[in-house]
Amino acid sequence: MATKGTIENSVLTLELEEGSHTVDITATDGEKSASMSFTITVRTESEEQSPLDIYYQDAFGKQGQALKAALHEIIDDHNMLTYDQAWEALKETDEDPNNPDNVILFYTGESRSKNRNGGMVGDWNREHTWAKSHGNFGTSIGPGTDIHHLRPTDTQVNSSRGNLDFDNGGSSVKNCVACKKDGDSFEPPDRVKGDVARILFYMATRYEQGDKVDLELNEKVNNGSNPYHGKLSVLLQWHKQDPVDEFERNRNNVIENWQGNRNPFIDHPEWVSAIWQNN
Repeated sequence: MATKGTIENSVLTLELEEGSHTVDITATDGEKSASMSFTITVRTESEEQSPLDIYYQDAFGKQGQALKAALHEIIDDHNMLTYDQAWEALKETDEDPNNPDNVILFYTGESRSKNRNGGMVGDWNREHTWAKSHGNFGTSIGPGTDIHHLRPTDTQVNSSRGNLDFDNGGSSVKNCVACKKDGDSFEPPDRVKGDVARILFYMATRYEQGDKVDLELNEKVNNGSNPYHGKLSVLLQWHKQDPVDEFERNRNNVIENWQGNRNPFIDHPEWVSAIWQNN
């Protein structure tokens, strides 16, 4: 069956416009069915490849674990910052577009002076979106200083989140009414739910076997010191609920200047389902 295109002698013919397309296929014998999806990019012969097309060229046409592996090879070996350098990087990556003297705090959305960074009440500090205890990588160079998952956060909100996994539900936390937490999970405000999800998708792709730590997403909370983070099904919902916005795109560009790598799930949101919903 085809909803866009024709099938003749088991050959699917599609007429697609230029750009990237996700193709979903379901085959059935009337009793059982099987589904798969893949991404294809259509260009004219004369069309010049964009810098992003060149950057991701080894990932196009793949899906599932093959796509994840290809993306890992593209984004690994980045320029690793020190934890002190992360302070300066975050002042640029999360700069308030309406006030260059401030940063936008991740969970609260508040604009706060760049110079109020530290550990005191009223300061902002470096939130590890992938909790650093989940894999015990701390603040060591590598996953502990990767600014793709470090975000400026009110110190008290950061403390409230702690090392909790992500899930829906709970009670409001101090300084962030839209944030919720219970005994084993933290729920960010709607405006950054997708940001959280795409950050964790990046971390699970960037850090694989052979790196300092192998990070993976799972369906659990209370992951403790294990190198896992949850809850995957909720993160997939959040990714759809809160699409990529201009702040994320700009942040991705600035991080590339600092680290030399990008978050592929900001550039190609469709790759999330191609990896995690087709396993």
